[in-house]
Amino acid sequence: MNSKKIVLTAFILIALVQLYVPAKMILDKETVLEKGTEYKFKTAPIDPIDPFRGKYILLNYDENTVETQNEQNWEVGEIIYVSLSTDNAGFAKIKSISKEMPTDNPDFVKAKVSFLTENGSNKLTIDYPFNRYYMEESKAYDAEQIHRESQRDTNQITYALVSIRKGEAVLKDILINGTSIKEIVKQNQANKK
Repeated sequence: MNSKKIVLTAFILIALVQLYVPAKMILDKETVLEKGTEYKFKTAPIDPIDPFRGKYILLNYDENTVETQNEQNWEVGEIIYVSLSTDNAGFAKIKSISKEMPTDNPDFVKAKVSFLTENGSNKLTIDYPFNRYYMEESKAYDAEQIHRESQRDTNQITYALVSIRKGEAVLKDILINGTSIKEIVKQNQANKK
């Protein structure tokens, strides 16, 4: 009888842990969305498919390279903290990078070093954690095409809207001239009918 209670207690504990972990992840992202600072990152297109997670737009950002004092002080894949500010047009600008978590600026994102120059130009490329925008399968192809066309047209301003709070980041939307790509796709699909 005693071993049945132990097994039942262990089962309940394991079930609670399995519910707690995904709930905590969701709540953390929701907190970033609600309380985080929004930044607009100008984008450039690349559009692959992930066979396990579905269709997405892989985003590359204009503001992802920074000059360092010495490229040899950094390593590819290393965790870095990118402090942000905004320019006059409201787009994200890299204020500084650090190996240490900033204590004086709440507007920073935890990222990785993607690439380092080895030619003495001391440039470091940042791999942001918000470089994939997933789409519903029926809308993904149209979104790819719209995004690609907006990148070719220099009159269009395409950017990702990202909420950032204490190092965490959540990609909210991709906007073209201030309109959500979801709305543009919805309108284009309605016009085709």
